[in-house]
Order: sequence, then structure tokens, then C-alpha cells
Amino acid sequence: MKSILIPLMASVAIAAAASGATAAPNVVVSIKPVHSLVAAIMQGVGEPQLIVDGAASPHTYNLRPSNARTLEKADLVFWVGPGLEAFLQKPLEALASKATVVELEDAKGLEKLPFREGGPFEAHDHGEEGHGEHEGHAEEAGAHDHGNDHGHDDHEHGAYDTHLWLDPANAKAMAQEIETALITADAGNAAIYQANTKKLIDDIDALDTEIADTIKPVKDKPFIVFHDAYQYFEHRYGVKTAGSITVSPETVPGADRVSQMQEKVRQLGATCVFAEPQFEPKLISVITEGTAAKSATLDPEAATLEPGPDLYFKLMRGIAGSLKDCLS
Repeated sequence: MKSILIPLMASVAIAAAASGATAAPNVVVSIKPVHSLVAAIMQGVGEPQLIVDGAASPHTYNLRPSNARTLEKADLVFWVGPGLEAFLQKPLEALASKATVVELEDAKGLEKLPFREGGPFEAHDHGEEGHGEHEGHAEEAGAHDHGNDHGHDDHEHGAYDTHLWLDPANAKAMAQEIETALITADAGNAAIYQANTKKLIDDIDALDTEIADTIKPVKDKPFIVFHDAYQYFEHRYGVKTAGSITVSPETVPGADRVSQMQEKVRQLGATCVFAEPQFEPKLISVITEGTAAKSATLDPEAATLEPGPDLYFKLMRGIAGSLKDCLS
């Protein structure tokens, strides 16, 4: 028996040494789009854990006891930052004190766009339900006043839009930041992380070209969105958002706001009004009533998608496909 076990143990040791792989760190990620990028880079090493799962939104999420236990065991945590996942700020300090926390809104090479005012959107309405001071606004087609972020110093989501992943160039910058953090935490698997990141970036470049081709036939047609989450997508591909329904995704818009958006659909000839899966869909039918506008759904936070390395690509193709189908 001994003579059999020794060669067997030796062969296992040789295989382990040849692979060069080490145990994966315990990685936790806040939201699905970022989790997808991390999962793609960790393929062959391990699987990251996700905080905001299912159809939940980071705008309205409450941390669960199971999330708290996950954070306590984390070696590495990825999140966009307090501007998006405000619910995580204190738990990260209290529960993940031993973990390395990577705030991806600080990634090198990101393009950050400030919240928008002017153009076909209303000026900020400081009187409506106490939330008008922090509504996102779109400029006229193709024009983005990046210098106009006055009045947002105390904005609950920071001075700029945090839906950064909706520009593939930003997704690549985030991927490189993720790669660096993983290699720092787990140098033994550096070669795998590097190879996976290179493939991910190549795939995102191909996706970028594909989406531009998908959007091209409808890029000049105006549409209304549930909330102003899409300016990175607009900025990248030149599509025309004419307005947003809600002041903030956490707050149901008042009757005045709904009336204003009904009039805007008529005035601007918006051809489609888009809901989001996590929020009140009845508002869409109210706003489109009596107009020729169609309705559809956009899912910027991947509420309807299963987590995994392919989610980011499904998310971006889903937005492009919904825009093309509804605006055609």
C-alpha cells in the first residue's frame, strides 16, 4: 500500500506545482454589473460573492444579516462608491475592517459625467417633494455641459453620475483596476488574472463596435427614461434622451411632474417611454396615454439578469436592443 501511495502523492504535488495556482481570496462585490467584471477576471481561480442580488436596486437596498456575515469574511471588496451604494458605507467600515476595499469610482482612466441640467429637461425644481435639487438632467442631443455641476456639492449621490459601467470605456478602466487589486491580493494567480483581463477587454472592444452598429439607425429619435441613469450610454453612442420621469429612483414623482412629462412627450414627439424593472410601471402607461409613444423597459442595473461573467455583455446588448426595437 505504501509503495502505491508515495507515487500518487508525488504526482498530485507535481500537478499542483505545475498549475502555479493558489487558493483564491474571499472576494465580495456590491452590484451585478461590477460583479460580472470581477467574475470574468477571476474565472479559473474562484467566484466572487454578490451583495445586491436578484431584482434589488442599490438605490433602495437594505443590508441583510447574510450580507453582513459575507462582509466579515471578505479579503477584498469591490464597490462603485458611496455615491451609488450609500447603504454600504457604514457596514464596510464596521464589518469589512480587515478587507481591502476598492472604490471603483476612483479607477484610473474613468470618464465621469456630472449630473445634467438645461436643454430639453426642466431646470431643477427645488420645491417638489424636497428632492428636486438632485435630479439628473439631459442636454440637447449630442451636447453635454460637463462644466455645469453647480449646486450638487451636497447631492446625496455625489457630484457626478455613478452609472459608470454604461460606457464600455469605463468598464475597461474598472476591469484594469480590478485586475491590479486581485494581483496585489493574490500574486500566485497573477498570470490567470492578466490573461482573463486581456480577454475581457478585447471582448468589451468588440461589444462596443456591435452596440454602435445596433444603435445607429435610431440614434436621432428622442425618448423618455424612468430616471437619468443612461448618460454614459448616451455620451458613448450619441442617442437622444429627452427627459426622465422621476426626480430620483427612490421617490415616486408627484402629479405635477407626471403632467410635465406627459406634455413633454407630446411636444418633443418622443417615440418611446422606458420603464425599469424595479420601479413602478404604471407611471409609464399614464404618461403615454393619449400619445403615439410606445413603452418598453431598460435594465441599467441588470435586475432581470443572472449574475456571472457574461452578465455585463447581456446588460449592454439588452439596452441597445430595447432602444432599437422600441424606437424603430
